[in-house]
Amino acid sequence: MWHNAAREPFAMTPRRLSPGALLLTALAGLGFGLLYGWGIRPVEYYNTSPDSLRADYRTDYVLMVAEAYQADADLARAQQRLATLGPARPLDIVTEAIEYAADHGFPRPDLERLAALSAPLREIAPTPEIGSP
Repeated sequence: MWHNAAREPFAMTPRRLSPGALLLTALAGLGFGLLYGWGIRPVEYYNTSPDSLRADYRTDYVLMVAEAYQADADLARAQQRLATLGPARPLDIVTEAIEYAADHGFPRPDLERLAALSAPLREIAPTPEIGSP
C-alpha cells in the first residue's frame, strides 16, 4: 500500500464559523424549538387541582365560588369548593382573594360578592387542631 501524506483525500481541516453564521444557527434552533414547543406539541395539562393555580386564577376561582354562593346560599358547598384550594381555612382563602382583588383593581361588585361570602365564614368557629400525644 502506498501512503502519500501530502495528498490525504479525506483530511479534515478545522473550519471556524463566523459570528454571523453562529448567530443565525442559534436563532434557527431557537425558532424551531419555539415552533415545536408552542405549535406542534405544546404542553397539555389535565387533571390538575385548583391548589396549583397562580394567585390571579385562585382569586378568580374564589370569585366563582362567591358567585355560586350568591346564587344558592349553600355555605357547606362553598366551603367544599374552597377546600380544593388547599389546607388553609376557607375564611383565610377568601380574605387572601379579597386582598388580591382589591390590590389589582377588581370591580366593586366582585369585591362585594367576595365580602358576602366572607361574612358567614367569619361566624363559623375555627376547628381545633388535633395535638400529638
